[in-house]
Order: sequence, then C-alpha cells, then structure tokens
Amino acid sequence: MKKSLHFLLIALLFTAYSCKEDSGLSEAEVVDGLKTALNVGTDSTVKNVSTTDGYYGDKLIKILLPPEADVIIDNISYVPGGTQMVDNVIKGINRSAEDAAKEAKPIFVDAVTNLTITDGMNILKGADDAATQYLKANTYTQLKGVFKPKMDASLSKPLFKSTSAKDLYKTLVDAYNSIAPFIGKPNVNYDLTDFVTGKGLDGLFTKVAAEESKIRKDPLARVTDILRKVFSTLDK
Repeated sequence: MKKSLHFLLIALLFTAYSCKEDSGLSEAEVVDGLKTALNVGTDSTVKNVSTTDGYYGDKLIKILLPPEADVIIDNISYVPGGTQMVDNVIKGINRSAEDAAKEAKPIFVDAVTNLTITDGMNILKGADDAATQYLKANTYTQLKGVFKPKMDASLSKPLFKSTSAKDLYKTLVDAYNSIAPFIGKPNVNYDLTDFVTGKGLDGLFTKVAAEESKIRKDPLARVTDILRKVFSTLDK
C-alpha cells in the first residue's frame, strides 16, 4: 500500500512538472487562468439561467414534472383543462428555478477562491468538464442547503394572477386525484421542492460545463489575456 502511494505521488509530481515544462506556464498562472475561467463561466451561467426563460426556454435544462406525475400526463384526457394546467405548472416551476438560481453565484465564488495549485494542474489537463466537476464536488452540498429554501420560497411566490407554482401544481394534482379512484390509478402527492431543487442544480452545472467546454475549445471564448495564455496550451 505504501509503495503504491509512493508511486502515485511521483506520478502526480511528474505530471505537474511536465505540464509546467511543456506549456511554459508557471503554476500560479495555471491557477489564475482556471480561476478566471471558472469565474467567467459561472458568472455567465448564473446570469443566463436567472433571466426569464433561462430554464423554461432552454430544452437542455427545462424542468418538467416529477416522475411520479407521469401518471397524470398519461391520463390527462380525464382531467378537464388538464393540458393547460400542466403547461402552467411547468412554466411556473421553471420561473421559480430562474428566480432561485442567482443564489448560486457567491457560493461559486468561494469555491473558486479556494482552488489550489494541485487542483489547478489536475483540472487543466483533465476532461472538458474537469473544472465543473471540481465545482460540483466542492459546492453541491452547500448549494443545495441554500438553494432548497430559496426554491421553496420561489415555488410559493405568486406568478400568474397571484397564483404560485405550488398552487398550480396543487390544482392539477387535486383535479387528477379526484378522478384517480374511478380510473383505477394511484393518487399523486403535492411535494415539488426536492425535485425542482435537484433539477435546478443539475441544470446549473450542465450550463457551467457548457461554458467550460467553450473556453477550452473556442479561442474566441477566452476573453482575457490569462485565459488565452493558459488555454492556448490545450490547442497544441
């Protein structure tokens, strides 16, 4: 076991040294470049998803109803006005996610600030979403703790004619549950918060990963000198 750890440490040190020698970059420059990339990527992501249609208008991250509500969709013809109610709920929960998303930025900033030289060297030569995975590993639990109460408040906030996403979903579920016994189907419960919180965070990291990939692959996305210097080493 000790021998394996010894060889692993040597391999990591050799990789870091090779990155430095091959690229002509100092470790400090690599970390600075990655911090800039993460700040640019997360700032762009949070701005985009927290605007109107940030979630709702993006097919990649648009939030649909919880899986347990599939039975409602499958039997929507039995619910008077059901299709319109479903559309309204989906719009409402995505509006709530857009409202809650802005809470992510300060947590991302803290994680970026704490990026170490070791983290930086591993991320630079990692996969296209290596920085995103670093962020996810270091922020997800904290984000969920902050995001969930904010999402719950957003889901309760009046959206359409003083009606919240939770109200819209309750109306849909009540309408379905009233006919469920007659068509031999199970009732559906009312909880949305856990599901929408998880999907909201998934969407956030999906878009951060897209921003990271853009910076890695597209020279035009490298909007500062340090980004151009660090990520141009990946073009070789």
